[in-house]
Amino acid sequence: MAKQRDLIRMTEAETAAFIEECRSMVVATLGKDGAPHLTTLWFAVEDGTYIFETYGTSQKVVNLRRDPRISLMWEAGTEYGELRGVTVQGRAEIVGEGPRLLALIRQVMARNAPRFAGEALDRHVAGMARKRVAIVVHPEKTISWDHRKLAAAAP
Repeated sequence: MAKQRDLIRMTEAETAAFIEECRSMVVATLGKDGAPHLTTLWFAVEDGTYIFETYGTSQKVVNLRRDPRISLMWEAGTEYGELRGVTVQGRAEIVGEGPRLLALIRQVMARNAPRFAGEALDRHVAGMARKRVAIVVHPEKTISWDHRKLAAAAP
């Protein structure tokens, strides 16, 4: 008999599709005292990594400079049988300048703020890059759940 954990796990394709449906993700970093610091941010996905941008002086960046461990979460559903989600544990890379910073911020904004396009997007990104950094999350562990699969597995 299969364990419930095995029944609700998403495949890689299901995980990728679910994350693509989401507009924002919850980001957890570790404060100086070890307490989690949570925020919700827009994101983009590139080559198996997750990207977000934020102010270079934000608490999450201060935390990541001290300890690059990070967790991400996406979730959906209101009833138990509808709950779906993914968590990723990984290491954060801070990108603070140069063409790569502009490209990463551009990816996040192009995915999440379609009102900006072309030159308007480039101008907006250039302005953002003056005070912001991009964070690239390199996943080490992924956990997923889709409680809708329980109904399909019921006898």
